[in-house]
Amino acid sequence: MFSNLRSLIFKLDPETAHSLAIKSLKFNFVPNIFDENKNNPLFHTKLFNKNLENPIGIAAGFDKNAEVYNSLFRLGFGFVEVGTVTPLKQYGNNKPRVFRLLEDEALINRLGFNNVGAKNVAKRIKLNQPIGLLGINIGPNKDTTDRLNDYIECLKTFHNLADYITINISSPNTEDLRSLHNQKKLNQLLQMIDSEKKNLNSKTPIVVKVSPDIEEREINEISEVLLNNYIEAVIISNTSDATRDNLKNHQSHQKGGLSGKPIDKKSTKLISKFYKILKGRINIIGVGGVSSGRSAYDKFLAGANYLQLYTGMVFRGPNIVNMIKKELKELLIKDGVKNFSEIIGKKG
Repeated sequence: MFSNLRSLIFKLDPETAHSLAIKSLKFNFVPNIFDENKNNPLFHTKLFNKNLENPIGIAAGFDKNAEVYNSLFRLGFGFVEVGTVTPLKQYGNNKPRVFRLLEDEALINRLGFNNVGAKNVAKRIKLNQPIGLLGINIGPNKDTTDRLNDYIECLKTFHNLADYITINISSPNTEDLRSLHNQKKLNQLLQMIDSEKKNLNSKTPIVVKVSPDIEEREINEISEVLLNNYIEAVIISNTSDATRDNLKNHQSHQKGGLSGKPIDKKSTKLISKFYKILKGRINIIGVGGVSSGRSAYDKFLAGANYLQLYTGMVFRGPNIVNMIKKELKELLIKDGVKNFSEIIGKKG
């Protein structure tokens, strides 16, 4: 059905199309999807001691305001991450701020953490119990005078509602946010978060989402900070404000974060580099260009324990998880494995 509607959807402005997708999911206009591989042992796994039907999650950015996470679980996603959420409601950057690059199967966005604010998101989650593992991605307000405290405020709001909380230090669309990749700054932030978790008596796992554009030396420095602060998972990676050289679409010059196929190999290489350092001590959630069984397979081989996607669903439709599982199943059966986890890091 999506293939028939795709040409019509792609005539809409990307942000309008996204709003339509959210409304369709909210009002259950998306038909039930048959999944021939549901509960296939090939894909069973655990994340933060909770059983998952499969390791494919949806990345933050799709369900920014926690409106349709249960609908996304019903589409087959093994876990869902909502946000990015900031303490206070904010509009984000000026429109137009999302660009669809058809020839490249990519998006460029400069949304700027547009969301309804932490209290409103928390209220929604309390009223609509998640039916699967739910992560909440948090970040600072654009005009905040205390960026670190914004993360703490969000932690206080969500620590008893989330299965895990992601610290977003890597969006290219909030000025100077990526400076938090600095070893000292990141360590300070994570120590503050750990201290607040102790005050709250919270056991909620903390995840850090890093940029695909970090320099080689930063990989070691960030890994050291993550290990020293007992971080349980790292998301590799966010959108890229580089990687423009081989794009075909005329909108490739647009400022913002690039996602989709053009950053597939870049994120996979970065996963491999982190895997060699972390050696299984921290889980890796691989993101960037996941849209097929092959792209998923390559990220597992590089060292990812789990995957997330968003742009892939824009181009392949709401049935993407089931399509990936079907394609991935063929590759795994060729390997003669009983569970996908057996190939993790084999080419790391």
